[in-house]
Amino acid sequence: MQKNTPYEVAAPGASLALSKDALVAIAERRLASVTQDSPWSVRQTLALSCRILFDGGHDSGLAGQISCRGGQDGTFYTQQLGLGFDEITASNLIEVDHDLRVVHGEGIPNPANRFHSWIYRQRPDVACIIHTHPTHVAALSMLEQPLIVSHMDTCPLFDDCAFLPSWPGVPVGNEEGEIIADALGDKRAILLAHHGQLVVGRTVEEACMLALLMERAARLQLLAMAAGTILPLPPALAREAHDWISTARRDSVTFAYYARRALRQHADCLA
Repeated sequence: MQKNTPYEVAAPGASLALSKDALVAIAERRLASVTQDSPWSVRQTLALSCRILFDGGHDSGLAGQISCRGGQDGTFYTQQLGLGFDEITASNLIEVDHDLRVVHGEGIPNPANRFHSWIYRQRPDVACIIHTHPTHVAALSMLEQPLIVSHMDTCPLFDDCAFLPSWPGVPVGNEEGEIIADALGDKRAILLAHHGQLVVGRTVEEACMLALLMERAARLQLLAMAAGTILPLPPALAREAHDWISTARRDSVTFAYYARRALRQHADCLA
């Protein structure tokens, strides 16, 4: 067990005199002391993400893809074409190379996975890509308006969500891959006009949490737009919230919660 800090053993109520920075540091140390390594393999985590996203409204038939870097250099795991997110298991994922040739598993990938290759090549920091067409993101994309982050919960997307204002067509060509990868730039998310959303993460857990958040943010934006004018957050406070929430430990803890929910309905995904 982690040793107590001087603040932890101070007299009761002593923390009421501490600065915000000191309290943040204590909170981070406490979280680090209870955060555990994931009990799931990469393939299991990817399959769990599919079920979490399905339950979170990201189902749109066979549209959308999820992928993460594979077991070999220059490959990635993804779902096989013909299976919905609610059918993905650790065992039916396939491994493909950047030419979308299957190197392990049965079936074929979605041809739209081509733009994943472009992002992986341009962003060595990215381990997972999720592209979906959830209802509220898709509705917002039809307005050709960027995502507006104006609520504490959605601050992980503050100044971290790009916008592609024009639809380049079906993303099966190299041109579309280059356009989407360039528009994403160094951000973790992008709203694609007349299309959907795409998020990237250093881990599968991070990408899954961002994808869920994109749909929630789009829903909140549409509700707020229907009621009045959306007012901006103070940038400094929004950045503070972005950095406070956007950590690997928080992604891990939050993902574990959604995974427990998913496993109550989808225990087969770990097969």
